[in-house]
Amino acid sequence: MPLLIDIEFLNGKFQSVKKTFKRLTIGLLFVVLAIGGCIYFLAPRPPKEAKLIQNFNEHRIAFEQLRDMLQADTNLSRVASWGVETQKPFFLGYPSEKYFPMKRFNQYLGLLKQANGYVGVRFEGDQAGVGIIVWGSGFAGDTRHIWISWMNEAPTNQGGWVYKKIDQNWYLQTDW
Repeated sequence: MPLLIDIEFLNGKFQSVKKTFKRLTIGLLFVVLAIGGCIYFLAPRPPKEAKLIQNFNEHRIAFEQLRDMLQADTNLSRVASWGVETQKPFFLGYPSEKYFPMKRFNQYLGLLKQANGYVGVRFEGDQAGVGIIVWGSGFAGDTRHIWISWMNEAPTNQGGWVYKKIDQNWYLQTDW
């Protein structure tokens, strides 16, 4: 018995598969565009430079108190709501009287809140000074920050760091 192939039947199946593939492709494209649009429109954007400088001017006293405290606490590397990082002995976590005085820690938290800051940091080395992180976004090694920093010497824009002088030794600093 010879094998008879119904060309019209096969052509109809091919057209059906072709339509299904086309619909799936359009649907997938729509999903990708929708997700991409959501990411683009909902992704955190850094505040405008003018707004950051206005915040600094409105809360300058808190920034200056944070600067003075960070300069005085030479064993402190970072302070934030999650705790402190000290150098000797190295400690990272929520403080106890053994590693960092709770009264001082609470002072830092109150001033960070007043300044609309998240983390206070001491810089060592060539760019010695202190900084208060006022914005951040990202995860792990792909995080971007904006700082209000007090630098002992005028910094240079290099190595991914960009500085804009606000006043005296105060700078707006980004790390991207």
